[in-house]
This record gives sequence, C-alpha cells and structure tokens, in this order.
Amino acid sequence: MSTLKTNNVQVGQSVTATNNFTLYQPSSPDGTVRLGVGNSGATTADVLVANSSSAVMIGTATQSTGATLTVNGSIKGTITSGTAQASTSGTSIDFTGIPSWVKRVTVMFSGVSGNGSSSILVQLGTGSTTYTTSGYAATGSYTDTATNLVTSTAGFPIFQNSAASAYSGTMVISNITGNTWVANHSGANGTSYSNNGGGNVALGAVLTAVRITRVNGTDTFDAGSINILYEG
Repeated sequence: MSTLKTNNVQVGQSVTATNNFTLYQPSSPDGTVRLGVGNSGATTADVLVANSSSAVMIGTATQSTGATLTVNGSIKGTITSGTAQASTSGTSIDFTGIPSWVKRVTVMFSGVSGNGSSSILVQLGTGSTTYTTSGYAATGSYTDTATNLVTSTAGFPIFQNSAASAYSGTMVISNITGNTWVANHSGANGTSYSNNGGGNVALGAVLTAVRITRVNGTDTFDAGSINILYEG
C-alpha cells in the first residue's frame, strides 16, 4: 500500500506530497498496486481521504503526472442532494448526471399530484437520454378501507387514482448486483391513504438518470416538488 501526504483535498483539486493528508491507494485483487505514487501513465483508483477534523470520505483519484493525484467528481461515501424541481407542469421530470459509482438513489416527493387519475411512474435511465421502459416487475398500492393496486413493467409505480391525490413520501432504489436495481416506496396520498410498493429491473448499462412521469404518459404534473439523494 502506498501513501501520499497532502492537505485539505477538495473535489476536483489536484494534490501533491505536502502537509497533512493521507490518500490510501488500494491494490487490485491480484495484489498489484495499480495506482502508485510516482508511477508513469494515467490510472485511477478509489482512495480514502481523512482530514484534520476526522472526516472520512471515499473518492476516485486519478494519477495524471508524477506524484500528482486529482480527486474527481462527487466524493463517495457521502449523501449528495440533487436540485429540487417543481412538479407543477409537464409530463415528466428528469434527474440526470448521476455518477457511475452510485449504489442507492432516494427519490423524494412532496405533495405531488397530476391533472388526471394516472399513477406516478419512476423510470431508470442509462446514458444521456435513454430511459428503460420495459422489464420492470413492480407494483404500487394504497390502502384505506380496501387495497388498490397498480402493476407495471414500464417503471416503478406509485398508486394514484384521482387528480385530487397529492403524494408525499420516498422511493429508495438500490443496486443489488451489476446493473440490477430494486426499489421500495412508502408514503401517503394526502392525510387519508397510505402508499407502499416495490419492484426490480435489470438495466442494460450503468444507471445515470431517473425520470418521474405518469403511467399513461399523458397526464401532467400540477402540484408539489421532487428531489433526489444519491450515495455510493
């Protein structure tokens, strides 16, 4: 294991062998150190960053030249918030640019409703513009005096059956292995009905985006807001 002493590493900042930080560079499964301080060529590795206030973060370091490493993108091991979007118009709301190392995404809904009776549908995206619209095995329901159920192979559904319904709650989407993801959600429509459900899908590539739309694809959002959290 090689180490590099540096100080106060920030996202996107290059670091050199000075002051008081330590980057631990892991070995590959065969025991060979793929990223060594001073090695030539550009390689990458996960690194553990511990600062003077005892904060510990996992990031990706790229060796560019000599003993210089750059911590790239968002830091793994922390929870990163997206930018909340108003769900007051349009047929879909997209959150893009999710890093490839993410293992869990939480979608948060606050008072979200549509102009019709179609349920909310959450779809996972790969690449810059491709959303998976088949292969899901998923259900959503709400319960009052009876259980009302919606199933979907086009996404993860959250049951709504009225334009007056306003959903608040969370959906947690977790990576179980490879590009296979499982989801579960819980929340409420207004103050009278509780929601729950879940499902799974195998994507054709790495998750990079989440889309929130409606099951029928035509009802529009008319109230509330939506945001995401993601973490490695």
